[in-house]
Amino acid sequence: MALFDLPLDELREYRSAATEPDDFDAFWSETLQEARRHDLDARFEPVDTGLTTVQVFDVTYAGFGGHPVKGWLTLPAGAEGPLPLVVEFIGYGGGRGLPHEHLLWASSGRAHFVMDTRGQGCAWGGGGGTADPVGGAPAYPGFMTRGIDAPENYYYRRVYTDAVRAVEAARSHPLTDPARTVAVGSSQGGGITIAVGGLVPDLAGIAPDVPFLCDFPRAATITDRHPYREIGLYLKTHRGRTEDALRTVSYFDGVHFAARGRAPALFSAALEDQTCPPSTVFAAFNAWDHEDKSIEVYDFNDHEGGGPFQQAAKLRWMRSYI
Repeated sequence: MALFDLPLDELREYRSAATEPDDFDAFWSETLQEARRHDLDARFEPVDTGLTTVQVFDVTYAGFGGHPVKGWLTLPAGAEGPLPLVVEFIGYGGGRGLPHEHLLWASSGRAHFVMDTRGQGCAWGGGGGTADPVGGAPAYPGFMTRGIDAPENYYYRRVYTDAVRAVEAARSHPLTDPARTVAVGSSQGGGITIAVGGLVPDLAGIAPDVPFLCDFPRAATITDRHPYREIGLYLKTHRGRTEDALRTVSYFDGVHFAARGRAPALFSAALEDQTCPPSTVFAAFNAWDHEDKSIEVYDFNDHEGGGPFQQAAKLRWMRSYI
């Protein structure tokens, strides 16, 4: 696929036309207050993985609605003092998988927490173990239109809340250092990372790669690739619901969370990415409200982005923050 979006010089100046709801902050303040009425109840159960360089804990904590959410906490073997913490969110359709799939960050001497995404974990990787017990109105198969009838019902309200609580759960472990916490993720995980960056004010940094869930109005019309295409296919059947649907997703748009970003950030974008078009990534990057920010650009890559090269870039970048 040749370049299909804006030229790079225009991407660097691009600003989203997405409209922010007037009650955006109130909506998220009330959502998180409601979640925090439930005891976090973070439990860390040691797991015998057969790995000798790391120690792994099977984690359960209370997310949105007090629902149990799973995760893995991985520490360097023999760690004694509070460690810098990397909290990771997973791409669309994946789950927390198996512990040996997540060794990079603990191998760098940091604590690593990976959140299981509720209701997902059946499309790739080692699977997931967190249910989404909330029902909803009719939706197109996938997750993008679940509860799209109203912001309070939307699927990603639950996921973003789970993610904020994941940071709180990971920070509650005595061997993690809350003051040195960075959020990372790719694709859907990158979009969740941006949301967390806008909702958690005291992170040391964020690193979203080829992030999903940004600039919904443009994304839903510029690409016909899933998952964004789920929105168009839903509206193809539910004629006349476009305005309502776009209002709902405006509460979950990474562009609006980016405007509340208070931490250093390293983004990445791929110029042939049809899944998360580069203009939608730059929309969030350009809106990110912290002067210490940079973006790695991969000219001839699709949604795989920088892959291991971007992992190396994050390792270098992270030395300055945690």
